[in-house]
Amino acid sequence: MKEDLLHFIWKYKKYPVNGLVSTSNEAIHVVSTGMHNHLSGPDFFNAQVELNGQLWAGNVEIHVKSSDWYAHNHQEDDNYNNVILHVVWEDDVAVFRKDGSEIPTLSLKEYIPLKVLQTYQNLFDSRNYRFINCENEFNEIDEFLKNNWLERLFVERLEQKSIYINQLLKETNNDWEQVLFLMLLKTFGSKINRDSFVEIGKSIDFSMIRKLHKKPLQLESLFLGQANLLESTIEGDVYFNDLKKEYQFLKHKFNLSPISKSPEFFRLRPLNFPTIRLAQLSTIYSENNNLFHLLIEHEELDFLKSLKLGTSEYWENHFTFGKVAKKSKKRLSTSFINLVLINTIIPLKFAYNRYKGGLENDVFLRMMSKIKREENSIIVNFGKLGITMDNAKDSQAYLQLYNNYCVNDKCLDCAVGASLMNIKV
Repeated sequence: MKEDLLHFIWKYKKYPVNGLVSTSNEAIHVVSTGMHNHLSGPDFFNAQVELNGQLWAGNVEIHVKSSDWYAHNHQEDDNYNNVILHVVWEDDVAVFRKDGSEIPTLSLKEYIPLKVLQTYQNLFDSRNYRFINCENEFNEIDEFLKNNWLERLFVERLEQKSIYINQLLKETNNDWEQVLFLMLLKTFGSKINRDSFVEIGKSIDFSMIRKLHKKPLQLESLFLGQANLLESTIEGDVYFNDLKKEYQFLKHKFNLSPISKSPEFFRLRPLNFPTIRLAQLSTIYSENNNLFHLLIEHEELDFLKSLKLGTSEYWENHFTFGKVAKKSKKRLSTSFINLVLINTIIPLKFAYNRYKGGLENDVFLRMMSKIKREENSIIVNFGKLGITMDNAKDSQAYLQLYNNYCVNDKCLDCAVGASLMNIKV
């Protein structure tokens, strides 16, 4: 027995409406189960329960065993003084509030239909699935319910990303331009280098980026120097030595300190090398000033593709310093631009919209619907279940579903899992 199942049973009244009796033989009638609390404190706030005909209003706490009350030291916590009912699976000890008064206890063990327990156990039986708990039943779920849930998940994903954006806003005194810069660095760093790229961004006073507009060599030297990629000595590489010279000047003038550990090259495709990604980003900022406001003013996503998204000439036949490679333009690919839109531009637009007091979601649903879906192992595995994803709105929703619900076994908080338990979320 798990506590989340008891939460589910209490919240959706999967027990007999009539005939409930406390362990002290008091007649119980649940008027309102209360508001489910996912944070610290009692599990359900503002419940209403009749005990022997007397209406009580307060909080409800749920445990597998009554003795968990003492295991969690609730008897010492003032937040639990207003608990009016202790709901448990097994009553193994009487429970008292801090003031010494006994709390009525409802033991659910004798009231729950066997079908509910069997359905729950089958859902979490690892012998029944390889990828997600409900993979054998997923396609049986009502399409209307499923589509509504996926739309909620998409918005939930944007709201989750907004938490990080709001954190950056606090760190930058609400400088949206600087937040965009840091978010772009995170995306350009990809999974392997995103943390070190953000560290690079935070090591630079953003006013320097503004000052170096239209100065591509200096801006590129700043990015690569702060990444600790200009510390070596390469004889005969004129461009490297020019960058190093420029960086030494900037480092002395602005008292700069590069990050301690250089970004990784290992296990990366050459086009994702930190040298190339930082060179591409420096080109964007050397050619465009007030980039955030330009992006906010243009609703059409194709605007990003109209920017100069290449590199300086040196990188056309280099991936790293000192090694000549076959000549090729290092422009951002369409798939990478889509990642920038998905992970940076649209979340920023969403967060800015919320910052300004807007609550509409349709515009962001439309934006993401125009973008091709991502391709990764999670999306591939959902595809093996016969699930079709037409665009990035769909893939983002399924990524949110998998990462926040499936892998954490939060099936009872999911509309799909709750539907399999024959209840609506």
